[in-house]
Amino acid sequence: MSRRHAIIHVGPPLRIEDLGSANGTRIRRELDAQETAKLLDTRIQRGTAVEIKVGEPVNLGSTLLVVRRREPTGTIAAGDGKWEPIVRDDAMVKLYALAERVAGAPLSVLLLGETGSGKEVLAEHIHRRSPRANGPFLRLNCAALSESLLESELFGHEKGAFTSAVRSKPGLLETAEKGTVFLDEVGELPASIQVKLLRVLEDRQVMRVGGLHPRPIDVRFVSATNRDLAAEVKKGTFREDLFFRLNGIALLIPPLRARLGEIEPLVSTFAARAAAALGRRAPTIAAETVAALKDHRWPGNVRELRNVIDRAVVLSGGDTVMPEHLLLDSGATVTPPPAPVAPAASAAAVIASAPTVPYDPSLDAGTPHPDLDAGGDLRAQLGDLEKRRILDALEKCAGNQTQAAALLGMPRRTFVARLTAYGIPRPRKRPG
Repeated sequence: MSRRHAIIHVGPPLRIEDLGSANGTRIRRELDAQETAKLLDTRIQRGTAVEIKVGEPVNLGSTLLVVRRREPTGTIAAGDGKWEPIVRDDAMVKLYALAERVAGAPLSVLLLGETGSGKEVLAEHIHRRSPRANGPFLRLNCAALSESLLESELFGHEKGAFTSAVRSKPGLLETAEKGTVFLDEVGELPASIQVKLLRVLEDRQVMRVGGLHPRPIDVRFVSATNRDLAAEVKKGTFREDLFFRLNGIALLIPPLRARLGEIEPLVSTFAARAAAALGRRAPTIAAETVAALKDHRWPGNVRELRNVIDRAVVLSGGDTVMPEHLLLDSGATVTPPPAPVAPAASAAAVIASAPTVPYDPSLDAGTPHPDLDAGGDLRAQLGDLEKRRILDALEKCAGNQTQAAALLGMPRRTFVARLTAYGIPRPRKRPG
């Protein structure tokens, strides 16, 4: 094998390109024709990227390379994260058992549930249990983009289709070939996009913006909404024919307040993650803390629970998370600082005056929080954690500040103030 033999493009799709090696790069493929296996040896031409499948043998000179799919090693909360879902409640166990059966069928799936209840996690679970698991799983938030940008992202565009289209670009539907497209907040689709999406679902072909010829696609659709689409159909804001096409089968995810048995394992998972991000050991969750969490109504569901635990781990500063670290009543009015925060205030001062953390003059004086050890700095740790959450929310909402603020459960004005305090550039408004 040469020192610079080949390069693998992780895609999707997965591709390998020979870099001019001395011994060449060959793909070994087995074809089953009339129950007779035939081994094909295909040498890749230099500079040509060839698609390979997971598990397909590749010879790099005399070295055999086989790409394997990594097995999940962790757990996820049904509402946040990666890998296997944390499912304890009887209703959720039945829901995921049904999802396992649905995964193997070619039906379009419509996921219903409140914000933060775990629709995206269930969508990815269905994909990973389906025959399309080796294909891509691509997400699109239908509420996060303007109508024109949404059209381009979903269907693609040809070069010159509009002013900034300097090159042709495949859309999400083409890119997800042999995989699954997850349309989040599908109830927010504009009427014009609904018409085009209906055509795609019926014909299994996509027409790029500015294109002349349709392109065939092979994708599965999983959609999600917290709206009552049947009611939207009656109001005339959502097409009935599109609703029927998307609703091959509907799965309803119960809110977190209806599955209290999952709170404790979720809390343990989130606390361990938050502690690891701060370079700490996973804290113990006091029994009274768990009881307080189970008494809360959780309007933001699992997403809200994660925010609460992230904050509690920082505020605990030790080995145990107690009820006073949760700040579950943070929606109530708190005593403001005696002087308003100046426009050029530091991020720490903004955090200290935020409505989610009771004001403590010692924070503005620069003294350490009494609950932290001598080496701890509450403001810096809390600031780092919140900054990461803000950046994550902006990424999930494609730079839409209003939606990112709503995702984090804070007023937009407060969100903008945090951007300024942390030195995060305000995303420019996307062209409409």
